[in-house]
Amino acid sequence: MIRQLSITACVWMFSVSVFASDGGVFSTAIMGGVSSYTVQAGDTLNKISARFGVPKAVLLAENDLKPNAKLHKNSQLIVNNTHVVPVWMNDGITINLPQRMLYFFQDKHLVSSYPVGLGKPDWPTPTGKFKVANMQMDKDWLVPLSIQEEMRREGHTVITRLPSGPKNPLGRHWLGLSAAGYGIHGTSSPTSIYHFQSHGCIRSNPEDIAVLYQLVSVGTPVNLVYHTTMLAKTADGKLWLEVQPDVYQHGIDALGEVRAMAEKQHLVGKLDWQKVYDVVQQAQGIARDVGLN
Repeated sequence: MIRQLSITACVWMFSVSVFASDGGVFSTAIMGGVSSYTVQAGDTLNKISARFGVPKAVLLAENDLKPNAKLHKNSQLIVNNTHVVPVWMNDGITINLPQRMLYFFQDKHLVSSYPVGLGKPDWPTPTGKFKVANMQMDKDWLVPLSIQEEMRREGHTVITRLPSGPKNPLGRHWLGLSAAGYGIHGTSSPTSIYHFQSHGCIRSNPEDIAVLYQLVSVGTPVNLVYHTTMLAKTADGKLWLEVQPDVYQHGIDALGEVRAMAEKQHLVGKLDWQKVYDVVQQAQGIARDVGLN
């Protein structure tokens, strides 16, 4: 059933991830779904992709559109942003880098989830367990020496400090992490969300980070993980598989990960392996039903 799309995707099933390996994770929760979105003035496929966490290629395929398609105000789009929730927390933030999705948990509940932008492959966002170390509104951007050097190499004017304002790439909200130099922040370029374009920091839609900023505090746990291959069994018995491209080139064998998880969870005979192969090969970044039924 197609539902009207909301900004914060709802969770279909609540539970915990119960098995994880280097690149794969087994879960019992998915979020998002298939929804109907009414095109607004100024919308583009890139904007919609960035806003709702759905790959542009999926938008094109599920709406039978060409890559250069122009959208018309008030027209309807099918938006499929079904994702496997990779890690469950009691409280805090999980960001799965290949998914480009942020999940915020409170009192063992998934409160909200947002698409984010992350570090480019040659400047990756780190993984690990961190905390929110500082919070600041309208923070000046103190340009790191490494980025100054990049500006110099590329022939740009070298900037050492950029005051807060519309051109500040940090946006209005900054959540500094205990990993020195890294943070979750807004952005002056919302279409960069759901891409790998930053220098390692985590970019959020301005309206999303404004909400998140009110929910977290200094000391909030932040778990940055790297799971490209996510298999889930939900309470209704359905089996879902999501495979993301291995953008940071960790050398993950997605099919091998699925086989290992299926064997451990006794699901080998319940999976439609042709569907599994298709999802692995396409690596579209959307959770698909791969059960036999």
